[in-house]
Amino acid sequence: MTRPAPQPEEPNREAEAARVATYLAAHPRFLAERPGLYRALHPPQRVHGENLADHMAALLAAARAETGAVAEVARGAQDLTLRAALAVTALIGAADPLAVVSAEWPDLLGLESAALAEEGPPSPSLRALPDGAIARLTDGREVLLRDAPAEAALLHGEAHPLITRDALALLPGSYPRLLVLGAREAGRLPLRGATAPLRLLAHALARALDTTPGTSA
Repeated sequence: MTRPAPQPEEPNREAEAARVATYLAAHPRFLAERPGLYRALHPPQRVHGENLADHMAALLAAARAETGAVAEVARGAQDLTLRAALAVTALIGAADPLAVVSAEWPDLLGLESAALAEEGPPSPSLRALPDGAIARLTDGREVLLRDAPAEAALLHGEAHPLITRDALALLPGSYPRLLVLGAREAGRLPLRGATAPLRLLAHALARALDTTPGTSA
């Protein structure tokens, strides 16, 4: 039996290249908005001239963007850590830790909302959630950061239209409790470096609640 001769790949590559070129021509800012892609591209074969200069400039821009992004993330994490320390200090000796969370923590943390959520009947000092909601929201994670959270109205109350990113931090203890924080500026709750300060807040709040008469279940 005679096998068919393999088809040349060059026409397919040319067609694919044409599609890519057409797309880039129709979206001129595609590469500019994704400077990291330049790291994967080979420079033009010309060793001189504007093409090479443009490519090198793009590589430099990519490096600067990456360095700037790393620095910005580091600053955001450091800022949250410092603010978390202030928020924990505000709990010391507080007669009503939940009042501190709802009234003082937003300003101290640079956020729009802060509250404790529990499963059970409505309470003026808590975000009341249906049974099983905390396990569903956290999905086994101690700390969770989310963009454009679907349950913003339930978790953040009147501030929910302003929330672009929220943080959920599980409090330690024998029953489910959840610290809920909402940010207007996503950078206030950085995706990197936020776990430790958020865990600190949750553990400090749990200790304050469990050692203050009349605030623990």
